[in-house]
Amino acid sequence: MNFAVGFKPMLGDGQSMDTLEKQLICPICLEMFTKPVVILPCQHNLCRKCANDIFQASNPLWQSRSSSTVSSGGRFRCPSCRHEVVLDRHGVYGLQRNLLVENIIDIYKQESSRPLHTKAEPQLMCEEHEEEHINIYCLSCEVPTCSLCKVFGAHKDCEVAPLPAVYKRQKSELSDGIAMLVAGNDRIQAIVTQMEEICHAIEDNSRRQKQHLSQRFDGLCGVLEERKAELLQAVGREQDGKVQRVRELIRQYGDHLETSSKLVESAIQSMEEPQMAVYLQQSKELIKKIMDMSKISLSSRPEPGYESMDHFSINVDHVAEMLRTIDFQTDPVGEDEAEGPLGLDGGEVASEEQRLDGSDGPEGPEDAGPRQKPASSRHGQH
Repeated sequence: MNFAVGFKPMLGDGQSMDTLEKQLICPICLEMFTKPVVILPCQHNLCRKCANDIFQASNPLWQSRSSSTVSSGGRFRCPSCRHEVVLDRHGVYGLQRNLLVENIIDIYKQESSRPLHTKAEPQLMCEEHEEEHINIYCLSCEVPTCSLCKVFGAHKDCEVAPLPAVYKRQKSELSDGIAMLVAGNDRIQAIVTQMEEICHAIEDNSRRQKQHLSQRFDGLCGVLEERKAELLQAVGREQDGKVQRVRELIRQYGDHLETSSKLVESAIQSMEEPQMAVYLQQSKELIKKIMDMSKISLSSRPEPGYESMDHFSINVDHVAEMLRTIDFQTDPVGEDEAEGPLGLDGGEVASEEQRLDGSDGPEGPEDAGPRQKPASSRHGQH
């Protein structure tokens, strides 16, 4: 259906009045602002009643103005730009009134009510019947048309309805759709906010678990360092004992060597004595001392392999392999239920400590701990 736009005779500037009227339409009720008009922080205007309706829908637990209970305020979003409006305990009654818009509304209504300055409304004219206005709506073809098109024209077999009734119905549907979109946007915003909170919770939980994991591994490193210090102390004690014994033997041999050297020197001096009588008086005692010295046995000395420290070797391959298998628990447990670090239970920890101590059953010489010393390590001591 083709139609053209015509105009009624007018005395005022109808286009300016139409433009002004569009600026005075509330985005909620789609009607001209109803006083009082409030201005939002984003500089958009609303009827205070519409603003209160949207505020109450977004804050269902907010106390009414007449309630004696002091409310903590609330918030809602501007339907035009989605800017968040934060209100104090007075609610929408704490918003500033836009007196300029209210005065413009008054002036517009006064000008619109004057007969000489009534705005010219564009009239849709039928192109097939140029003298006929578009005054009905074809429900079958879903287009506006004129009465002659229904009687004689292309829409004579179609179902039609009065144009104002269809206009009112579709305007109501559009208003309901806008309200649904506004409510849906609020729900979507709530979901987005919830998901942002989930992201923050994930980050906080990850940070806490990383800290907990680091503490567990630090605890394991502490256990290894403590055990390392114990084993090093055991090696040091064995070293000190062996060195002390060898040095004691060195002192004994040194004393014997010094005494023997002095005896040899005395014997050489005695042999140089020219007087036979004097020589005979000294030689008997010297010969006795030499014989006694030669009878002293110095068989105490370190046995072969005494210097070896190979019995302090340990095998940690199984411990390293066990550490490589550390993984997160499938079923999370609480702090009190986890008896061992990083998911190891008490039995496994005790077993590993026994392996480190060398007391977990038969093992080779190189797996023996520092407390196991060869039986021959004390042979030859007096």
